[in-house]
Amino acid sequence: MTEIKKIKLNDFVIGGDTLTILAGPCVIEDKDMVFETAKELKKITTELGINFVFKSSYDKANRSSINSYRGPGIKEGLEILNEIKLKLNVPIVTDIHSPEQAAVAAEVADILQIPAFLCRQTDLLVAAAKTGKIVNIKKGQFLAPQQMKPLAQKVSDSGNDNILFTDRGTTFGYNNLVTDMRGIQIMQELGYPVVFDATHSVQLPGGLGECSGGDRKFVPLLAKSAVAAGAKALFFEVHPDPDKALCDGPNMVKLSEAKNVFKICNDIFKIVQ
Repeated sequence: MTEIKKIKLNDFVIGGDTLTILAGPCVIEDKDMVFETAKELKKITTELGINFVFKSSYDKANRSSINSYRGPGIKEGLEILNEIKLKLNVPIVTDIHSPEQAAVAAEVADILQIPAFLCRQTDLLVAAAKTGKIVNIKKGQFLAPQQMKPLAQKVSDSGNDNILFTDRGTTFGYNNLVTDMRGIQIMQELGYPVVFDATHSVQLPGGLGECSGGDRKFVPLLAKSAVAAGAKALFFEVHPDPDKALCDGPNMVKLSEAKNVFKICNDIFKIVQ
């Protein structure tokens, strides 16, 4: 079996014997909300002995409608993320959407995330690679797992071998995604840790017409299945009140329910290692 690269991040590794969770609100709605969510998520993961990376976006460019809330923008958003990073001592992952954003976001983010719709964009991948930060490539819903290999090569050939793959389901008919758990093993055989995005995988892209729908009741099921299939990390979008969220509410985990989901997944992770 191919050895999976261990990605060093601060005082832990992604791809080792400890589960890593990337979690936080889909997008920065306001400073107080994201700060309190990050604080609670750090508390939960510390108690459970899980590696934690805080996630939130300063801009969600891939929205169903031009009227959808996108976030505060790169300048204000990165200032908020930097404050969370310094005050809570947590690493940060956030999305970038253009090559010009890579170096700017890398001043704060420890992991630069390539959105699924943009995963084949060569200039974006190269720019992210050249920052030296970890590059998390989300598998496009239109790609087979083995098609991640040339995308990783774009990053590694640019001088950066700190790569993560994230699976977030595959397009299956109209407004629906399906997850094939075989993809986790297929992608990890390329040599890099796989993160499973348990919340976007239950999304119904554009399912509500002006915005995406989703069914969060399946998040725990898919997360547990992914860990059992060998995923080294999990990705959750978490919100104090998902039904009032400005973005991706239908598929986000409620903050008060996160600890139970995380604990069960961590117990499974320990068994399959």
